[in-house]
This record gives sequence, C-alpha cells and structure tokens, in this order.
Amino acid sequence: MASKQSKEAREARDRLRLYEARQEVHAHADRRRTRDNVIAIVAVLAVASLAGFAQTFYFVAGPGAPTPAPTSTEAAVTVPDPSLAEGRTWTGDLTLNDVVLGVELDGAAAPQAVSSIVQDVQDGYYVGRTCHRLTTGSQFELVQCGSVDDEGGSDPNYRYGPIENAPADEVYPAGTIAMARASGDAFSNGHQFFITYGDTVIPSDSAGGYTVVGTVTSGLDEFVAQIASAGITPGSSDSDGTPTVPISITAFTLQ
Repeated sequence: MASKQSKEAREARDRLRLYEARQEVHAHADRRRTRDNVIAIVAVLAVASLAGFAQTFYFVAGPGAPTPAPTSTEAAVTVPDPSLAEGRTWTGDLTLNDVVLGVELDGAAAPQAVSSIVQDVQDGYYVGRTCHRLTTGSQFELVQCGSVDDEGGSDPNYRYGPIENAPADEVYPAGTIAMARASGDAFSNGHQFFITYGDTVIPSDSAGGYTVVGTVTSGLDEFVAQIASAGITPGSSDSDGTPTVPISITAFTLQ
C-alpha cells in the first residue's frame, strides 16, 4: 500500500514538473513574441519617421524644394534688348534742379546701355532721383546720379553688361556721359550714370573701363556755376562726397 502511494506521489511530482516546464516554455514564447512585436513596432516607427524626414527634407531643403515665388520687391526687372537704341543718336534734355543740360546718346556705339537709359526715361524712372555724388579732384570731376535708393545703392534686380565704348586712353573729356558700375564687374551696369564736368581720368580696373553713352551738348558751364562750384558737404572726403547743393533730376526727355 505504501509503495503504491509513493509511486502515485512520484507521478504527481513528475506531472507537476512537466506542467511547470510547459508553463515556462509558454511564458518564454510569450516574452519572445512580445519582444519581437516591440522590435517590429519600433522598426516600423523608425522607418516611417525616416521616410517622413526624407520627404520633408526633399521638398523643403533638397532638390525638390519649390522655387520661392518672388515678391513684388524681389522681382527682377527685364533689361531691354539692345535693339531699342535703334543704332541711332538720341537727343534730349536732362534737367538737374533748374539747370537744363542738352544731351546726345549714341545708340550705335553703346546699344545696350543706351537702350537701358531710353527705357528708364520712357518709364519715368529718373524723375525725382538724386545725384548723390560729386567729385572735385584734379582731373577727376564728375557728378553721379540715378541710384535706386538715392544714396548710391545699386539695384540688385537690374544688372547688365558687357562694357561698351570705353575709352582706350582712360580719359573721359568734360561733358562725357557714362555708366557707373561696381569695381571689377563688367556686368554690373544698371540705372546709375555719371557726367564729367571737367576732363577726367579714370583708370581701368580688372573688368575694363566704363561704358560711354553720350555727351552733354549744352548747359555744362551753368551746372558748374550753380551746383558743382559749391563743392561737397563737410564730413565728406576732401574731393569725393555728397554735393553741398542737393541735386535732383527734375526732368529727362529723349527723342
């Protein structure tokens, strides 16, 4: 009888161990499935996040980025075709304050620059602009006009080149009308021009000389007497600065 009970007890213990072993295997499988599911979820999220980042980068900062639409203040102004100058001489009047200067522009010698001035005159760009700079040095006498901000700033949305009709001897005789540009940049012509009121020597830079568009045919002596002779304002350099007599373009006509 005791032997039978002992056998049954052993069998019960064996069944319990087998059950516990099976439970451990099942629990281990559950833990493994949970771990694998977590890894899979993390991997999916990582891939999704990476895909989202890549897509965002592509369209915001990468090659798929849309070209920003220019605002009205950023829009580039079209430079007129050189053919607008018609390859002929344009005559008219440029009025600085009350001084009327007769002018001639050579559309054959500088077709691109003359076309630009003709277009600006037709658009009314110059009227009300200032002549912000006057020089009074020996062999360097000029007045510079037409900047977009009335202080000498260039218009970043209006540039053209190349240099046309620059004097080989670097001499710009009194009455020369030429285009101002940035140093060393042959394609930085814009709205600004200068007029020499005395024989002026301007050395060429790495880009060359300055585009001569025409000449003043009358009124230069009056300009010197009424405006240039007053010199430049105190605080400027000795020979290059703001005119003592403020200068505005009150009229500009060409035909």
